[in-house]
Amino acid sequence: MAVKSRGFSQVRKKLYVHFGEVFSKKMTRAAARIVTIIGIRSALYTPIDTSTLINSQFKEISVKDSVISGRVGYSAEYAVFVHDPKVKQKFRRATARKEFLKQAIEDDDIKVEIRRIIEEELA
Repeated sequence: MAVKSRGFSQVRKKLYVHFGEVFSKKMTRAAARIVTIIGIRSALYTPIDTSTLINSQFKEISVKDSVISGRVGYSAEYAVFVHDPKVKQKFRRATARKEFLKQAIEDDDIKVEIRRIIEEELA
């Protein structure tokens, strides 16, 4: 017995769109969580004198086409000089480091945490 049916191609297209939206939401949430933990770690390594630098931290998630990217930065004008390893400085804070943004990303425990977040969000 044969049954004639129509509309499977439309259903398939709608399913692909739905799965794409779900995947996009999950990836955006994963990117936001990753940017947050990197921001927290870089705040730990950020030198504090008047707390202007640490209070100028910003986090940004951008979605363009199929690319999701996150950004952590500092808007204080002198952040570049504090971050530069060639500029000699003496820090008051014990956890303060030069290249605090770079070192926040390069920590092994942060790399493990990033992998865990991606696996958790996409599972």
